[in-house]
Amino acid sequence: MTRMDAGITPEQFELLLPLACQWAAAQEQRICSHGQALSDAQLPDARLTGVAEPERVRLLYVPEHPALRAAADATQLISPLTGGLTLRYAIFIRSDCRFNRAMVVHELGHTAQYERLGGFEPFLRQYLSQCLTIGYPEAPMEQEVISLTARICGSPE
Repeated sequence: MTRMDAGITPEQFELLLPLACQWAAAQEQRICSHGQALSDAQLPDARLTGVAEPERVRLLYVPEHPALRAAADATQLISPLTGGLTLRYAIFIRSDCRFNRAMVVHELGHTAQYERLGGFEPFLRQYLSQCLTIGYPEAPMEQEVISLTARICGSPE
């Protein structure tokens, strides 16, 4: 039995993936109900990233929360530098990153990946597997979005 670099066996990953998909779908529904649509300035960026349905994207600006920070630090999948999290058409953006164009473009790049891969299960399977085995930000899906963001915004993130 092999282990992923983060100490999770492939068997554990298969058990946890459906739970992650359920959580992501519930968060997407909540954010899409209460979040803000992309602004007129953000819609062209969404199209440039390859988002097929930018009118479905919603942003929810959230303050930093100490308990969530502790959980993020423990998993090492989200760092103190993380300003956003994409759950298909729903994007959490840390409040202090509200006007950070590169941050929003980066997260829109993940929305395009969700669309291309076909939803929560295929995206999360590939993305989380890469992050757990290769590491973040070296994971190919993360590198793809980092490069895309640099091309659109004209500078590194």
